[in-house]
Amino acid sequence: MNNDQFTNRFLALHYIFPVPLNKLFPLLEYDPELSKLEKISPQLLSKLCKITLERAIKLQKMFQEFVETPMIQMYEKQSITPILFSDPNYPKSLLNLYDPPAAIYVKGKIELLSNPKKIAIIGSREATDYSAESIKTILPPLINEEYVIVSGLAKGADTLAHEITMNLGGKTIAVLGTGLFHVYPKQNIKLANEMVKNQLLLTEYPPYITPQKWNFPMRNRIISGLSKGVVITEATKKSGTVSTMEHALENGKEIFAIPGSIHSPLSVGPHMLILEGAKPVWDGHQILEELIK
Repeated sequence: MNNDQFTNRFLALHYIFPVPLNKLFPLLEYDPELSKLEKISPQLLSKLCKITLERAIKLQKMFQEFVETPMIQMYEKQSITPILFSDPNYPKSLLNLYDPPAAIYVKGKIELLSNPKKIAIIGSREATDYSAESIKTILPPLINEEYVIVSGLAKGADTLAHEITMNLGGKTIAVLGTGLFHVYPKQNIKLANEMVKNQLLLTEYPPYITPQKWNFPMRNRIISGLSKGVVITEATKKSGTVSTMEHALENGKEIFAIPGSIHSPLSVGPHMLILEGAKPVWDGHQILEELIK
């Protein structure tokens, strides 16, 4: 079996069974080329994938249908590049995650993936002008050193991180919690379309996947996994931003927090992280100094 055949079979499987790589390991160990998937017993498939027998039967049937589809060409027509975990373009830092994406789907400037200098900027969806001013202050030194700014295309701080980076002439990657046909939130469709021209959109989900609340915490591990460090602007005590930081801490990333007013609920998240060992920052040069140590 040549590489294109394996890629097509893997993409067909991932299209109908879009799970992280750790969920596919037992199947790939048993069948490294996915050449037996149509022939093995549903009972064995159920055991290997840890799914019900009913789901295994359905999975096998759907695979037989989709494996005849030229998946690579189908994605090419949509200007989407699928990148398998085994592809040289797949970011190696993601393989350090407990549950790496089995494949990622990208649209835009794919070369941004190969830049090892990436830093994430995240924060509240209800970010105030304080986040905007903080990001404008912190970004220039990072952009001057050709750091790629990673965020999640959510409203609030993520949107600010992408837009301000672009306004300053920098490069940015948006990690989506949906497939590329369903940009979320809808208010950021224009931003996403703009980013496709000179920046990069990235997701672990096949294009048809719609917004589901459980996809966004999963997206957070990719934001931190891609990045050398993570900067938090504003966040409440209990927020998705803090879950991203937990992923980052688990994976040994540098954590930076922008201190804020003691009177603002949106400063509680950064202040808690500073108590737990995050480095307080108010200048991009401080971040650079930590990252080159």
